Amino acid sequence: MLKLIPEQREELQRWAQSRTLPAGDVFRARLILALADGTTYREIARSLKTSLPTIARWKMRFERDGLAGLEGRHQGSKPRAATPKVQARVIRRVQQKPEDGSTHWSCRKLASELGLSKSTVQRILAQAQLKPHRLERYMASNDPEFESKAADIIGLYLNPPQHAAVFCLDEKTAIQALDRLDPVLPLSPGRAERHGFEYFRHGTLSLYAALDVKTGKVEGKTAKRHTSAEFIAFLDQLLSKTRWAKEIHIVLDNLSAHKTKAVEEFLQQHPKVRFHFTPTYSSWLNQVELWFAKIQRDVISRGVFTSVADLARKLRKYIEAYAKSAKPFRWTYTDPQKRIRINEITGTAH
Repeated sequence: MLKLIPEQREELQRWAQSRTLPAGDVFRARLILALADGTTYREIARSLKTSLPTIARWKMRFERDGLAGLEGRHQGSKPRAATPKVQARVIRRVQQKPEDGSTHWSCRKLASELGLSKSTVQRILAQAQLKPHRLERYMASNDPEFESKAADIIGLYLNPPQHAAVFCLDEKTAIQALDRLDPVLPLSPGRAERHGFEYFRHGTLSLYAALDVKTGKVEGKTAKRHTSAEFIAFLDQLLSKTRWAKEIHIVLDNLSAHKTKAVEEFLQQHPKVRFHFTPTYSSWLNQVELWFAKIQRDVISRGVFTSVADLARKLRKYIEAYAKSAKPFRWTYTDPQKRIRINEITGTAH
């Protein structure tokens, strides 16, 4: 049995009950206390999940050096830090193109090029916030009237005229009615829904949609062709359902079908309808694009359509169901160049 003086027992009990000391110190304190209480080696090995040689080794060190003998002997490896020169080499090289013809670096390829470990390269790139595997696309508007057009549209969203309806209108063209040649395997535990690779094209149609900015509801119309005549027919449909409005403001893009002579005649015959064209390459200002992205995810991307008529029916069904729970989009205009200053707008769009 190992003998302890009162001071040693008191200190070891403090170690054994500590929640802040390293786990190794707590383990060794409990081991020595168990030996002092007459516990056998096998019982200690079972309760502390250790080995008999480990128990013997720490007992010998305690008998020889007391509490000092319980200090850990392994100091651990020193943290490795890349020198500023190495960091500069990595950062400079990752911003250059690889010489093997590939478009960007991977961590392993860059590490091999510079004679460093993959982990070192990863740490340096993470600290510098460099992500060579990522790619972001952008579209800059070259419209000289960008500010005035954008401010006009944003003003409609923020403060529309009284007794006026504001719609965001656009077309989704050439929607394919794709039918799968093989049966769809449904979702099941451990397996995602599966579609066969081969498909059959039944044809295409276009979807006209007008989003009511105030309510979030969508008025839709399918058409076989995407023409100026179909566009005017959709405008007539929209007018028939907004007779109460003294003004109808429509946000739309610069598509040629929106600017034909027939459309100009329509506007002359209906003076309460006013078009607000988005700047070039700025379709993100049109809120209906958010809704088109939603119907693409919910219906079109994974849809199986046995005919063009079936596609049209499922699109109309979705629009009718969407109207029951429609809400205005929470939308924000953010311009990093501060070309237009806005206080606060709800939502998200960049």
